[in-house]
Amino acid sequence: MKILSQLKTSTFQLALLYMVVFATSVFLLLAFIYWRTAGFMTAQTDETIEAEIAGLAEQYRGRGVNGLITIIRERVARDPNAKSIYLFTTDDYLKLAGNLANWPEEAQSQDGWINFTLDESVGWTGPRRQARARIFEVQGGLRLLVGRDVEDLTTLKRLIETAINWGMGITLALALLGGFMMSRSTTRRIEIINNTSRKIMNGHLSLRIPTRGTQDDFDQLAENLNQMLDRIVYLMEGIRHVSDSIAHDLRTPLTRLRNQLENTLMSVDNEEAREQAGRAVTEADQLLATFNALLRIARLETRGSTADMKPVSLGLLVSDACELYEAVAEDKNQSFQQDLDEQVLIEGDRDLLFQMVSNLIDNAIKYTPEHGDIGVTVRMEGEDEAVLEVSDSGIGIPADEKDQVFQRFYRVGKSRSLPGNGLGLSLVSAVAEIHKGEIVLSDRYPDREEPGLTVSIRMPAYRPERRRIRAVSAPAPAEGDDRRSGSPTAGEVASRS
Repeated sequence: MKILSQLKTSTFQLALLYMVVFATSVFLLLAFIYWRTAGFMTAQTDETIEAEIAGLAEQYRGRGVNGLITIIRERVARDPNAKSIYLFTTDDYLKLAGNLANWPEEAQSQDGWINFTLDESVGWTGPRRQARARIFEVQGGLRLLVGRDVEDLTTLKRLIETAINWGMGITLALALLGGFMMSRSTTRRIEIINNTSRKIMNGHLSLRIPTRGTQDDFDQLAENLNQMLDRIVYLMEGIRHVSDSIAHDLRTPLTRLRNQLENTLMSVDNEEAREQAGRAVTEADQLLATFNALLRIARLETRGSTADMKPVSLGLLVSDACELYEAVAEDKNQSFQQDLDEQVLIEGDRDLLFQMVSNLIDNAIKYTPEHGDIGVTVRMEGEDEAVLEVSDSGIGIPADEKDQVFQRFYRVGKSRSLPGNGLGLSLVSAVAEIHKGEIVLSDRYPDREEPGLTVSIRMPAYRPERRRIRAVSAPAPAEGDDRRSGSPTAGEVASRS
């Protein structure tokens, strides 16, 4: 798969394009060399034949037909290897002189240059070879063929063609290998930038793209991106600090205002005034809940790995949260289904995890209409992953907004008419990040107009055999105690909301 992905990279495609251009250039160069070399050798052969023809023509003019026959026989006798080819015949192809017995079939109806094969058909007794000759008619209807054995020339041409083919093959192979190595080196550096960028996009804003110190183009790109990230983090921290400071500074006067309104509510006798004061107290509670949530998220984001991490039964913890919200679901006539594996253990902060689960269940109940259904599942996947899923049949979240709902104060368009401050999933995201969890949002019923929502959180499972921790039995909860396994009570959750 890595090789296939390598072949799809733009650097390899660029190298492949360069390889095609380079191979075409080499092919044209070699073809030109072959054409000039073969043409030169063929021209030399033709010049040799022309010189022999000129000599024979001179003998014919001086000595006639008999003299031409005599000189051809003498030349054949002086050339035992038959490098020169002669055939002198009458107009009906009756041999008069030469080292061929028959007229080549290729020359039966031609007058000029021919290429033919020396074999039994022309009375050749030696090994099969290639020849080139020129034919013409002598005065009186006589026919003369003068040629040369070009087997050596043909062999040389084949050697050159083979060398060109091998050269092209080696050139293509080396160009392909070079392109692959070059693109691999470039892709490695690009992949480092991509991997780091993905981690930064997933929330690890402290990471930076590594450099090699070579000050090449990639180092300059990495330095520019790192400076941009530093600036972005600085601006984000400034905005976060301002919002956290505002929440912290306004919480105290809001608390005083709320208490004064409550005192007013208790002291007035006018029913209308009491109703207005009650609404004001409710609004003040909502503002306080928003500021408390902001401060809680800020503490979680700065708390990081300093949370109180201990082995926790995720199934038992979620069971406590479900028990807390079952009555709320019953008030809306909602079906509340649970499939909890109490053997699933994770390492985490019990209070933070309970808060995360409570927010998810509260959202599911809030955004699911009456007579809807809600499902909560805790299970293991493989040996190293614990999965928490909270599903509902509510309005769902559009696909293009699933990545944005974890931002502070962001609310889906359909849910703006419902109570809330847009901080619930931000808190869930912060807690999941502390516990190295991955959150996935998906539609529960993709084919419905209201597809519902399934929130899946995958966290590393706790495996005692990997840690040298001695198990300690927890004391049994006292009768009436609403906090099994140390989970917060409903009153505590209400105070945090």
